[in-house]
Amino acid sequence: MVILASASPRRKELLSQLISEFKIIPSATEEHADKSLPLEKYVATLARQKCDDVFFRNDKCLVIGCDTVVVFKGKILGKPIDESDAIQTLRALSGNVHQVYTAVCMRLGGRKIERVVRTDVKFNKLSKQFIMSYVAGGSPMDKAGSYGIQDGNIVQGYNGSYSNVVGLPLEAVKEMLSELQRG
Repeated sequence: MVILASASPRRKELLSQLISEFKIIPSATEEHADKSLPLEKYVATLARQKCDDVFFRNDKCLVIGCDTVVVFKGKILGKPIDESDAIQTLRALSGNVHQVYTAVCMRLGGRKIERVVRTDVKFNKLSKQFIMSYVAGGSPMDKAGSYGIQDGNIVQGYNGSYSNVVGLPLEAVKEMLSELQRG
């Protein structure tokens, strides 16, 4: 049995493109990692904590833990704390390039593998009216960086994995699953 250690509906939808049957068991662990770590190590630590938390309760299963961070000018942009925070984040990202890092950790038996995927994302220049309407619609409130690439009219382009920006880099996940199956 495969377990996705995430309650994200976007990750569930993405993983279903690779695996037809899996369980959702979100991690209950408190996320904590040293923010002074390099970004790749920081996000990998969070994904590993989530994976380990669920694996220790389901050690006969293949467990997939993930974490995604949005980074702009070296600063991690989490989920917005309120509408004002979302507006401020979207204004900062407007017309600029930022990075999205997603770490994936998989455990099966005594094996554990990890990958971190980076995608550079270029925002369109967003009008004040667009930002206000988008935030009022509620979509940014549960997303790191206050946006979803799939929402349209926000992203001008990206260099890397589209699914990484959504929250689960399918190319990396597919490779990792193959690696675990090979033993």
